[in-house]
Amino acid sequence: MYLLCIAKAMTSALERILTPTRPINVLHGIANAREQHRPYSIVFIGVNGVGKSTSLAKVIHYLKSRNLQVSVAACDTFRSGAVEQLKTHCKALKVRLFQQGYARDAAAVAAAAIREATKVHDDVVLIDTAGRMQNNERLMRQLVTLISRNNPDLVLFVGEAMAGNDGVNQLSEFGKCLQRYSASSNARLIDGIILTKFDLVDDKVGTAINVSYESGKPIIFVGVGQTYADLKRMHVHTLIAKLLQ
Repeated sequence: MYLLCIAKAMTSALERILTPTRPINVLHGIANAREQHRPYSIVFIGVNGVGKSTSLAKVIHYLKSRNLQVSVAACDTFRSGAVEQLKTHCKALKVRLFQQGYARDAAAVAAAAIREATKVHDDVVLIDTAGRMQNNERLMRQLVTLISRNNPDLVLFVGEAMAGNDGVNQLSEFGKCLQRYSASSNARLIDGIILTKFDLVDDKVGTAINVSYESGKPIIFVGVGQTYADLKRMHVHTLIAKLLQ
C-alpha cells in the first residue's frame, strides 16, 4: 500500500510537470482548418543533420494513413540535394511537392505552396526548411521571416534523442532566437517537438522527459526506425508509465 501511494504521488507530480500549457492535437487541428476551408500548415525546423526531411516524410505517411490529402513545400533552398531528397520521398508516398528550386526566398516559396494547397483543397501542407545552427544569425532571421509571414498552425522542432543535453540546449537557443529576431512583441515560437532515433537511446525515457520538462513543449512524435511507418505519437502518460516500470 505504501509503495502504491508513492507511485500515485510520483505519477501526479510528473503529470503536473510534463503536461504542456498548450496541448496539441494535430488531427483535431486539421479538422478545424478544414472547416475554415484552408490547409493546416506545419513548419519543420532544426539543426543540420537531425533527420528533419526524413521525419517530415514519416509525418506524411502518418497523415495519409488517416486519409488526409497532403502536400509538401520545399523551402530548404540552400542545401544542395535537399529538393531532390524531398522529390524522392514525395514520389514514394504519392504526394504533391511544391518547389521552386534553389537560391529562392524560402518564405515566398512557403506562401506560394500554401496558396496552391488551398486551391486544390489539400488538408495539410508540410513545410521543410533548411537545417541551421542556432548561432547563425542570418539563417535564424530568415527562419523567423518564414514563420512570421506564413503564420503556420504548428512549428515543430526536430531533434535527436541521442543528443541528450545538447539537444535541450539547441531547442532552448532556437526558441530564444525566434523571440529575439521577431519584429513582434508576440513572437511565434516552437509549439512541439519530434525526437528522432528514439529507438537507439538506452535512456530514452529520461531523455524525452528532460527535453519536455526543460522546454515546456510537448513531444508530438518520436522516430523509432528507418521506414516511413516508424513514427509514434508520444503522450505524457506513455512517458510516465515507461519511467515507472
